[in-house]
Amino acid sequence: MCAIWCEERRGGRRRRREAVALHPWLRVTLLFSLLWGQVSPQCPDSCKCAPDTGTVDCSNAGLWEIPEGIPPGTVALHLERNHIRNIPEGAFGDLPHLRDLYLSHNRIDSLASGALRHLGPELRLLDLSHNLLRQASKEEFGSTQAKARLYHNPWHCDCTLQELMESLNLEPETVNGIICESSVRVVGEGSRWEDPGSHGDHAGQPLVKLLDSGVNFCSLQRKTTDVAMLVTMFVWFFMVIVYVVYYVRQNQAEARRHLEYLKSLPSPRKTPTETDTLSTGF
Repeated sequence: MCAIWCEERRGGRRRRREAVALHPWLRVTLLFSLLWGQVSPQCPDSCKCAPDTGTVDCSNAGLWEIPEGIPPGTVALHLERNHIRNIPEGAFGDLPHLRDLYLSHNRIDSLASGALRHLGPELRLLDLSHNLLRQASKEEFGSTQAKARLYHNPWHCDCTLQELMESLNLEPETVNGIICESSVRVVGEGSRWEDPGSHGDHAGQPLVKLLDSGVNFCSLQRKTTDVAMLVTMFVWFFMVIVYVVYYVRQNQAEARRHLEYLKSLPSPRKTPTETDTLSTGF
């Protein structure tokens, strides 16, 4: 009986010593968890963040603008299927490790100047499909080399859009989905001046196929520039001619007034000595 009681007592002491030994480690663990919770990046409202993969999921969140407080270590950012209308300048400038940016199925109809210029060099995918974009330029996209999805937007095909498409790394699988909802007329296709209510001659056609077939939307811009230069030179030449004619007429008028003034002056009378001298000479 004593042996059993003594063994239980020794076991209880051993367990208490183990608990005392583990207690400092427990405190360190709790302190570390507390500090990590204070310094770990916060997740924006209505978003789900996965720090282990660097994924921030804000899809279907009813957002009307780019949320604030996106963790700087974000690798994949999902903003699709919201109500976002525009991308402000430098919206993603604080995300240097961003690789995949999903902005499809929104209402984006405009990009601020340099809106995507500050995207890091690690960006691999830029999805702007299924939006309301009509116009965009190289200045807004910067020098990004990410694979771009721009299909299912009501694009207005002109020289600016052509230059943008030639500079981007378009996703081959979706490139035929970039359709011209409207377009400018190119040289040699009827009148150079497009009716503002017209959709252009290439409405409903894929932009890439048009460019491959030889259509050049920039030819109109160059032609218009040449015409503008000729008009400017003609106006300048006309102004010079007008000035010269005006100058000559003014001089003629001044000359006539001066001649009339000289005629109005009394002629000098001749003295007798001068008269005799002239008579002797004859």
